[in-house]
Amino acid sequence: MTTRTWAAVTLFALVVALVVVVLLLVPWNDPAAPRAEQLAALRDLPADDVERGRAFHAALRPGSYGALAVGLVVALLLGLTPLGAKLVALGGRPFGDHWIAQALVGGLVVVLVADLVTLPFAAWRHAVVSRHGLSTQGWGGWTADLLKSYVVSAVIGGVALLVFYTVTRLAPRWWWALGAAGAAVLVVLLSLILPVVVEPVFNRFTPMAQGPLRTELMALAERDGAPVRDVLVADASRRTRAVNAYVSGIGPTRRIVVYDTLLREATPGEVKTVVAHELGHTSNDDVFTGTLIGALGAAAAVVTVFLLGSWGGLLRAAGVDSIAEPRAFPLLLAVVAVGALVATPVQALVSRQVERRADVHALTLTGDPATFEAMQRRLFAVNLGDPDPPPWHQLWSASHPSTVQRIAAARAFAEGDRP
Repeated sequence: MTTRTWAAVTLFALVVALVVVVLLLVPWNDPAAPRAEQLAALRDLPADDVERGRAFHAALRPGSYGALAVGLVVALLLGLTPLGAKLVALGGRPFGDHWIAQALVGGLVVVLVADLVTLPFAAWRHAVVSRHGLSTQGWGGWTADLLKSYVVSAVIGGVALLVFYTVTRLAPRWWWALGAAGAAVLVVLLSLILPVVVEPVFNRFTPMAQGPLRTELMALAERDGAPVRDVLVADASRRTRAVNAYVSGIGPTRRIVVYDTLLREATPGEVKTVVAHELGHTSNDDVFTGTLIGALGAAAAVVTVFLLGSWGGLLRAAGVDSIAEPRAFPLLLAVVAVGALVATPVQALVSRQVERRADVHALTLTGDPATFEAMQRRLFAVNLGDPDPPPWHQLWSASHPSTVQRIAAARAFAEGDRP
């Protein structure tokens, strides 16, 4: 078989494996509560809080979708015209047009241009969040976090670019196979190291003080079969009033992380409910499932890029001779941008199903649907949530069930309708 045929067969196998994993490991037997029960939950929420949440998200959506549209247009403009290739070449010119300089400097320049074009939308979002009182961070702190994210992205992206284009030079016919394997490994590595290495860049973590709540959280994790090393408190209040908690790390590095805002706003029982939800992700191996899906998806994306890269029309439009050369990086980004756009609603659907199962886990573990409902009310009020977003928005990008869906599920659980 030809190299292209091998790539096509590999892509088919990866897609089949991805579909099988999604069908088998993602829960599909937990439907949302009936619409009538959701509307009943909505009527019970304070009207003022509902109005504030809806106004907040109505103000956010134009910027969110504007950034998406502009980002896509810029990616297509750079990738489907010679402009992107010229930008990469410009980045490598001071270094004698060496391929490493084109890959690193030129590639990062392209990414920086795309980020700068969408920067006004990020600033718009911060302005909206600040105006509605959810952010405690001034423009100086926001800028510092933005620069930190750029540095982290540049380091990870630079390593990925250097490895990728080294492989394309060493294995010009089979780089797609090595690249697919490398992309899958990168997803796994990021899943392992981001919580330990990157999280401390943006937050400070301190052990929760000894006391009843810490003891109860440790005991809750032990009872759930997911013992944790520690309970940490994140200083989220220096940038937001939003409340949250999560379980981070794997095995001996696993720890419960609680926002200091959550401790300030919620009752101990509500904190336990949030942690029980997060423990549900650990109990159901959701991190493993998400990592596996991401690894298969990344590998499939690399093979797809290789197959599309043999399409002469795309190469001519981009002004390059091969998808494997550094000057074709903008074309690669354009393909990835379109793929991400198509994948967004699918990823959102998978995430909602996983989050719904974690809700059921929390209800089962605590046996306290009343506190679960109270926590959902608090999350919605403090985080300025939209309790019942428009269906099109929910289907397109919502990673969690809506507030009214979660409250209706808790009420059904209390009445004995348990999955």
